[in-house]
Amino acid sequence: MRVDFYSVARGAVKSILTPLYRIQVTGLEQFPKEGAVLLCTNHISNLDPPVVGITAPRPIRFMAKEELFRTPVVKTLVKHLRAFPVKRGMNDRQALRTGLEVLKQGEVLGIFPEGTRSKDGRLKKALPGVGFFALRTDAAVVPCAIIGPYRPFVPLKVVYGAPIDMTPLRERKASPEEAADYIMDHIRQLLEQHQQAL
Repeated sequence: MRVDFYSVARGAVKSILTPLYRIQVTGLEQFPKEGAVLLCTNHISNLDPPVVGITAPRPIRFMAKEELFRTPVVKTLVKHLRAFPVKRGMNDRQALRTGLEVLKQGEVLGIFPEGTRSKDGRLKKALPGVGFFALRTDAAVVPCAIIGPYRPFVPLKVVYGAPIDMTPLRERKASPEEAADYIMDHIRQLLEQHQQAL
């Protein structure tokens, strides 16, 4: 019998991180049960990918920084977790093609629109790549807000928002930059709505 490494790793990580950070999850009922999903999340910690991975209701294919694929052990791990590399700060055509293929196959593509962690927790400007995926596919675009801090036994909240209606932007052929800003506005709204409730 073939072992599903992703599911095993997800279960193990969930058993550790959920009680450690008292993770609270809201909005899962809004997450599409099938079909392509572009999952867009703010980025405040290196732990964001596993936290999103253990709270989302479906397996996620993450775009991961290329540096993680340079160390053999780490490379093997992230590949087993179905991540694929992206060059930061560059127009990485191979990563874009892989991302489009993930969505074409009806899977969930996880992306951090800011491209890097925010050290002060404030949202940064999104890179145009997220807008490219949102405009070039019919994937449901789901915003997600991680509300910290990451401190042991201090509640951490993960909020999944309703899919964003990208139809108007797709119909008028908006630019990837405009679409990226539009998506970030929805993440910002989630943060503002739920930060006070934590």
